[in-house]
Amino acid sequence: MRRADRLFQIVQLVRGRRLSTAEFIARRLEVSVRTVYRDIADLQRQGVPIEGEAGVGYRMRAGFDLPPLMFTRDEAQALVAAVRLAQPRLDETLAARAESALSKILAVLPAAARAAAESLAVYAPPVGPDAATRRRLEQLRLAAEARHVVRLVYLDLKGERSERRLRPLGSFFWGQVWTLAAWCELRQAFRSFRVDRIEALEVLDERFRDEPGKTLPDLFRLTNPER
Repeated sequence: MRRADRLFQIVQLVRGRRLSTAEFIARRLEVSVRTVYRDIADLQRQGVPIEGEAGVGYRMRAGFDLPPLMFTRDEAQALVAAVRLAQPRLDETLAARAESALSKILAVLPAAARAAAESLAVYAPPVGPDAATRRRLEQLRLAAEARHVVRLVYLDLKGERSERRLRPLGSFFWGQVWTLAAWCELRQAFRSFRVDRIEALEVLDERFRDEPGKTLPDLFRLTNPER
């Protein structure tokens, strides 16, 4: 969890209870009590009216609330366009989450902004990866997030079939096809694989750690040295 997200969650926890101890907050956020003390002290210095002290508990002074997040008409239209373009090309879980997030945003917009966003004349045809490719995209996304090694059977453009053990690093969309960027344990090098040419995919229990020279930032530096 990013620190900014953690600070936001601390504010939500404290304002939602009469009294919250540091131990309670630490358990909920899965951080140390020392981290909670430091974060609350930082919030207090920033002007958030959290009252209390270490060892006793914390509460929010009455009347405090976070300012509402609001989008302009143009920003709302941009979000609608982004979701419409992305949905047919994402795995089904991400596509559903995008639709849910957009619905929540539109629900809190002023009526005029919501109407303008929903009537945006930008659409994307329902053409995207087939069902098998979308399932593999989700498997690869989750494996990359959790740092799971994957094993796959791959058919290259020459019709040659190979079995690989990979460290999945990220999926990239190129307008027509998705590719997987990975560290290939067979070649001991970065390799790219078209997701629609993966014949079989297994996510292994084995996990990998980021190692110098084998990470996605390393790949970016190789392909674009100026980054």
